[in-house]
Amino acid sequence: MHHDRIHAREPTHDREAWRVGTVRAATERDGHWVATVETADGECVDLTTTLAIRDLVRSRLPEPDDSPVGQQVWFQNKGE
Repeated sequence: MHHDRIHAREPTHDREAWRVGTVRAATERDGHWVATVETADGECVDLTTTLAIRDLVRSRLPEPDDSPVGQQVWFQNKGE
């Protein structure tokens, strides 16, 4: 199983390797966290990460129970 990469802040290294998008949906599937991210050109990409990444994303939100939906992220889709 591949795992995609997600950053909550703009990366400071290798910037051309990252894409930016907005989280449109988030769910758990087969023991993984799947975030659907929409890019500026309207492309929707499903990103599969570990539950630890989900917890990290949640920890950066203002309230622990806040949803990441609507948050901007930078990502690398390793499944491409």
